[in-house]
Amino acid sequence: MDSIASILCITREMRSAERRAEKDTIVDADKVADHHVQRSRRTPQLTTDRTLRCAAAQMGPTQRHDDRGQTLDRLIALLEQAAAAGARLVVFPELALTTFFPRWLISDQTELDGYFESEMPSPRVAPLFERARALGVGFYLGYAERDRTGRRYNAAILIAPDGEPIGRYRKVHLPGSVEPRPDATFQQLEKRYFAYGDGGFPAFRASDALGGAVIGMMICNDRRWPEAWRVLGLQGVELVCLGYNSAAYDPNGGTTETAELRTFHSQLVVRANAYMNATWAIATAKAGSEDGSALIGGSCIVDPNGMIVAEARTLADEVIVADCDLDLCRQGKEKMFNFAAHRRPQHYGPITAQIGAMPPPLPGTARRSPADDAEAGL
Repeated sequence: MDSIASILCITREMRSAERRAEKDTIVDADKVADHHVQRSRRTPQLTTDRTLRCAAAQMGPTQRHDDRGQTLDRLIALLEQAAAAGARLVVFPELALTTFFPRWLISDQTELDGYFESEMPSPRVAPLFERARALGVGFYLGYAERDRTGRRYNAAILIAPDGEPIGRYRKVHLPGSVEPRPDATFQQLEKRYFAYGDGGFPAFRASDALGGAVIGMMICNDRRWPEAWRVLGLQGVELVCLGYNSAAYDPNGGTTETAELRTFHSQLVVRANAYMNATWAIATAKAGSEDGSALIGGSCIVDPNGMIVAEARTLADEVIVADCDLDLCRQGKEKMFNFAAHRRPQHYGPITAQIGAMPPPLPGTARRSPADDAEAGL
């Protein structure tokens, strides 16, 4: 190791007060090269049986016509950097193998088919799995899936350090539209190219190699919906892995959302929901400009108190690392968010009984029922 350079992970004034109580993040300059490896000093360095060193492997942009082999080489390089920093679990972004192709209206079926994997690992992705198994590192990987029936999903897979699958997940909250917006330079067509996830939000118990953690998965827009977090929370989740490709502008049109605001919202929902479900969370971006379409960064590792303990500082390929003491979840799970003691599900009926908002009626009018809305197709 030639030198260690002190850096500050957080620069925005709105969090400066909170960050003054934290120690600087360190960067091992030998391992930076074209990427950055960061390790948070805020979490205790003393490892216990349930302290799991985790990494978020943020990716810079992948262009529409980039060679798949080169993209896989980048993923393997990030994996190796995380392993060199001692990580036992690495979280890659949503659609990590390709560009975010739902921004395009694609008429060429051959091109569209090329973005999807019909098996995982497929022969073209197998080198990543083989390298991870050799290094003894588990990982989460987002990709486009085509199942045996031909249905297509925005999916993720969770792999153990021995190379065995722990679980799979298909994105439930698809944003955007089926039909393209007229005159828009970039589209958001996930509803056109993907079916809604059909497996809910399962949690999985990992082996001792990953601290016996209870792990859940989400993909991008899922993180904005508290119902997804609470379903995982009700299964005792201790670590949520999620990857995202989020536009640095309003992908549905309009000019009111800036890259800064969208980055703030991205981290806000992870922090708030990690706290309210007493879980660690690792949120990993694909960032930068893909064929002129900007994506936010802001990859972060968040503790069960909702505090960011490690954060990416670029829009490029970058690894951040933190020691995640899974037993820190107990404080929230046994006290403030002791669900068995404090939840009152008999009052939560509208969450599953209706989809859209139903404001109170105007004076002198009758309240609509969920059955009325269902009949009206709402």
